[in-house]
Amino acid sequence: MRPILPLMLLALAPLAMAEDYGPLLVKAQSPMQAQSLTPMMRNAQQLAAGQWAYSVSATAASVWAETPDYMMDYYHNSLDVALRYAPAERWELELGYQYRFAADNGLDSLTAGFHDFFGIPQNGRDQVPKHRFHVSSEKYGVLLEDFEGETLTNMVSGYLGYQWLDHARHALSTGVGLSYNHVNSGPFEVSSFEQLAQVNYRFAPSERHRAYVTLGASHRGEGQTIGGIGINDWAFMYGVAYQYRFHPNHSLMLEYHGYSGETDDVEELDSVSHEVLLGYRYHLDNGAIELTMIENVFNMDNSTDIAFTLGYRGRFGPG
Repeated sequence: MRPILPLMLLALAPLAMAEDYGPLLVKAQSPMQAQSLTPMMRNAQQLAAGQWAYSVSATAASVWAETPDYMMDYYHNSLDVALRYAPAERWELELGYQYRFAADNGLDSLTAGFHDFFGIPQNGRDQVPKHRFHVSSEKYGVLLEDFEGETLTNMVSGYLGYQWLDHARHALSTGVGLSYNHVNSGPFEVSSFEQLAQVNYRFAPSERHRAYVTLGASHRGEGQTIGGIGINDWAFMYGVAYQYRFHPNHSLMLEYHGYSGETDDVEELDSVSHEVLLGYRYHLDNGAIELTMIENVFNMDNSTDIAFTLGYRGRFGPG
């Protein structure tokens, strides 16, 4: 009993008040949704007036989408940076940048091992060469091969948030966003503006337990996405997250993100994309380090096989 007693006391001990960093710092990883300004989960409790926050994250993902009409098999990687500021009470501004590119991150072997370990079918991926950069469709006359090194997304975005409720247990905020994505050459050339709106809610019954909910929608002019598939002008997102802070410096996160289908052209890619996230957060005095694993479930032909994100976020200023 002696080794167990300290752990029991730790589990029951109250935690000191600390920064609430909200959901994990992760954007959509499904191949269609990752090309757009898709709403992401945000904390409904915004910054204090005059406070600054910044974040940087890197993501490595392996995409596999095989349908009767379309095949995607490639890696994508992204770098995201953002700076937030609260100019006044209840208001928050954010400026962000994302650069996403195709590069070999070696996740095919890890993906196959992960699927085998959990008994998840390989869905045909074990029948093709590893580390491919391949998009093809006989129906649409598309064949993209060996596009390693190409830019997929080059996006600048802005977000304006307003907090309607800030209570010890409950917080509610809304926000609108605007982005410009410009890839000037290559098979993924694009130049487009997009907009989004979302609602964020946070429930905090204690310092140990927190829950978050986000509902959002994004709009864009109809255009072309990967390999010439038409993209819908409206898309929707919903997400829930739970944080268990078992130690002043350590938290575990479990999240579910659902994304509406992005195209009417291919039935499988028009299905809802389901992403489950398991994350670990290490709390610092004025920041936090996060490591996240993202896995798609249910519909295996419209999302990444697996993705990993490493992020850091910090704050400074009053509050």
